Amino acid sequence: MTEIKEEIDTEVGTARVSWYGARKAQWVLAAGHGAGGGVEARDLQALAAVLPAHGVTVALVEQPWRVAGRKLAPAPKTLDVGWRGVWPALSKPGLPVIAGGRSAGARVACRTARELGAAAVLALSFPLHPPGRPEKSRADELLGAGVPTLVVQGGNDPFGKPEEFPEGASGPTGSNGSYGLVEVPYGDHGFAVPKRAPLDQEEALRVVTDGVVEWIASLR
Repeated sequence: MTEIKEEIDTEVGTARVSWYGARKAQWVLAAGHGAGGGVEARDLQALAAVLPAHGVTVALVEQPWRVAGRKLAPAPKTLDVGWRGVWPALSKPGLPVIAGGRSAGARVACRTARELGAAAVLALSFPLHPPGRPEKSRADELLGAGVPTLVVQGGNDPFGKPEEFPEGASGPTGSNGSYGLVEVPYGDHGFAVPKRAPLDQEEALRVVTDGVVEWIASLR
């Protein structure tokens, strides 16, 4: 897995993009991290390892706050500014860009997709609500993305289990005005599965990568 790092100045500081190129790329998947971790997240790394063989260049985006070594993520508006600042570099290869991310990064992708001209959105572990607070729903962000969207959600995610998501899911694909949803059985917010689960961690990550590969193929 070949990695090329690029630092990009934005209005809120320097961001970093790690590129994993595909030989005959047809898409760019730009994926941001969550508020509690970076691009080393297991799902982001799994996608970076698998997707280039399927014609998808992967760009893992580290927000400026993370590059600067701060431990707490800034307000959502600041995250959006950082993402907008990186977008010209993400679209520079001249390929359609799938905006994506995990948790807070998924929210950023949804909020800015239409404005930035994203071809689609990949929402990994979308935080539908704070744990134990289903009344604080963020469904409007997800439903408002305005482009084909795929949610990949752990079956035991405290930020929103698959059955809690609003009507509008259309199976594993999704189209304008709807979204697809792939469930990772027994997975938590980081797609970790308990040792007693009938599938191991490698199999759980394969659910993620297989689901994303299938979905991107459907976009063509």
